[in-house]
Amino acid sequence: MEWLTTFSYSVVVNQHTNNNVKPCRCFVMKIEWHNKSPIYRQLAEKLRELILHRIYDDNDAIPSVRQIAADHQINPLTVSNAFQILVDEQLVIKKRGIGMYVAPHARDLLIARERKLFLEQEWPSFNQRAADLGFDLSTLLKELS
Repeated sequence: MEWLTTFSYSVVVNQHTNNNVKPCRCFVMKIEWHNKSPIYRQLAEKLRELILHRIYDDNDAIPSVRQIAADHQINPLTVSNAFQILVDEQLVIKKRGIGMYVAPHARDLLIARERKLFLEQEWPSFNQRAADLGFDLSTLLKELS
């Protein structure tokens, strides 16, 4: 049986640009844990989504390991493992003594990766299904217009 838990919290992000502080952005992050993959991978995926959807922009600070661990009642090592995945993917950078920040061009890296995955994994089955239904590219584009 699959277990599912939803947690949410508000995060205030101060953006620093040329020593000026921009107005804070507040949002609620919900994570629905499931048992299909380890929590650290689920957390890393949620953080990728937040970067992709520009909730966290380039150079934005992201919540600390302790804050995420406390807010979601998970082990800090689990959060550290999620962050390490993002560091390894060059999406997040560690600033010693300051915290974790979204790497410059992280969203661009994510988009490139997601496009590649789409073309390799999703497009072939979509293309086959369209062909099975008698669509060619021009007919499909006409139908979508």
